[in-house]
Amino acid sequence: MAAAESPGAEPASPGSPGGEALSIVLLAAGRGTRMCNDRPKVLHELAGMSLIAHVLGLARSLGPARLVTVLGAGMEDVTTEVDRLAPDGRIVIQDPPQGTGHALAVAAPALPETGTVLVLYGDTPLLTRATLERLLRRRAADEAAVTVLGMRPPDPAGYGRLRADPDGRLHAIVEHRHCDAALLASDFCNAGVLALAADRLRQLLGELPRQAENGEYYLTDAVGLAVAKGWPCSAVEGSWIEGQGVNTQGQLAMVGGFFQARRRAELMEQGVIMEAPDTVMLSADTAIGPGAVIEPFVVFRPGVTIEPGAVIHAHSYLEQARVGAGAEVGPFARLRPGAEIGDRAKIGNFVEVKNSRLGTGAKASHLTYLGDCEVGAGANIGAGTVTCNYDGFMKHRTEIGEQAFVGSNTALVAPVVIGERVVVGAGSVLTANVPADALALSRAPQRVLEGAGARLRTRLAHEKKRRKS
Repeated sequence: MAAAESPGAEPASPGSPGGEALSIVLLAAGRGTRMCNDRPKVLHELAGMSLIAHVLGLARSLGPARLVTVLGAGMEDVTTEVDRLAPDGRIVIQDPPQGTGHALAVAAPALPETGTVLVLYGDTPLLTRATLERLLRRRAADEAAVTVLGMRPPDPAGYGRLRADPDGRLHAIVEHRHCDAALLASDFCNAGVLALAADRLRQLLGELPRQAENGEYYLTDAVGLAVAKGWPCSAVEGSWIEGQGVNTQGQLAMVGGFFQARRRAELMEQGVIMEAPDTVMLSADTAIGPGAVIEPFVVFRPGVTIEPGAVIHAHSYLEQARVGAGAEVGPFARLRPGAEIGDRAKIGNFVEVKNSRLGTGAKASHLTYLGDCEVGAGANIGAGTVTCNYDGFMKHRTEIGEQAFVGSNTALVAPVVIGERVVVGAGSVLTANVPADALALSRAPQRVLEGAGARLRTRLAHEKKRRKS
């Protein structure tokens, strides 16, 4: 038998090797009471996506012929999420829940009797396609009844152990509480993920023993049953980080930290510049081009694309936004959904942009709100400018032409169009369209009363003294 494969092997093409049909079963019936809130465990978010979304995305990337998700009764909110993410899959209900073996038995009628069945879990979001492909290749090469993913965590306490030979031949999975001293001394632990031969699945499921202490059926017992029949079983070692599941809020935070570290490292390998990467928070779909600079304490929510060479200054917050090549954002800027910042444009400190597009080289350098507007190339928006886009019932748009100059402390009351090359005087409130090349002013005339300032100060000082007496 071939030696067990090591992490980092070259990934294979999607699907089960050898032309076999691949079916995937995702077990997600647990409510996750240890999360200590009303949200189902698998709907807790990691990097802007639910835990189950991470696993379903990975599963679908393998191109399975069948994808079955096992949920518990009353999990309508999870059903909605699964239907949204995998409309071509199938959902089955485990009611009542009686362990992992019972969960797979509930899914078995929806599975073919040939090929490979891969079992995943809805709370293990760090698994990678490369690792699962190694697992599938090993099962096919060994013609194994069961191939299990193993790991070596820094602290193996609580994990079941894999009783395996150095070459990867697997003899049993032993629950932690049933391990003898010799097996507990081993750090080769069960990561939970396994691949089974579909033509032997039903027989193994039918013979799983019921646990006396809790009445459940453990899928891990399938290995011992297969070995007793003389059917080969094997193990593949993967990264212990990939094997981490989520059962508590603390574990969710820990797994989130692993995800962030991995994604930051990937981006820096691709040429993204981060001087303090540990302070940058990414979403699963954050896309950043090479040469872009991400300064400390930047938060990326879902749907953000940063083009090459852009600079995101410190303490900025971006969500469903695009930043063009060579553009600058921040510090302390907020890009809300629908913000599109053109190439070489600038969004400065304390500027908020929502559902607005800035053309090439446009600038809003500080203290500005741009909502529901179009800003032409080369336009300059002065400090304190506000697009008044909401009338209490509906949103309205503002258009600012190319090379326009909007003075500081200006209010643009939408709907309004400011033409190309218009100059708007500081402090104006514009409620009507302004044609190209015009100068727009809407300030009250300035009055200067000579000596009135001194007289006012004298009067107020006397009044203050009178009130104290």
